[in-house]
Amino acid sequence: MGRKFTVIDEGFVCAFCGAEIKRLGYTSRDHCNVCLLSLHADDAPGDRESGCGGVLRPIGLELNKKGRQIVYKCEKCGLVKKNIAANDDNEDLIIELSVQKSRPENRSEKISRRRTVG
Repeated sequence: MGRKFTVIDEGFVCAFCGAEIKRLGYTSRDHCNVCLLSLHADDAPGDRESGCGGVLRPIGLELNKKGRQIVYKCEKCGLVKKNIAANDDNEDLIIELSVQKSRPENRSEKISRRRTVG
């Protein structure tokens, strides 16, 4: 069964840093572009069906055919998921995430997450 993508591109006020976030304009906005935090609201992209509601904290960055993907971990349920970085994301935080990825302790954490997450 494939994951259905529901486009929801709305502005919002970030619950974490208080920034007023504008619509993205080319795809769904799924995280704050200032602090990069997000809420665990979706089971499938944009469906708003998750009952978790935990904080999705960025823990790494991956580069692949989709471009730059921010790796998130839910602080409540432990789910690890990826969101495509937006064009207007805080570049300083993106750089910090890319540096974290190259540290040995984060590589081993990533490997252990892959074994435990689907």
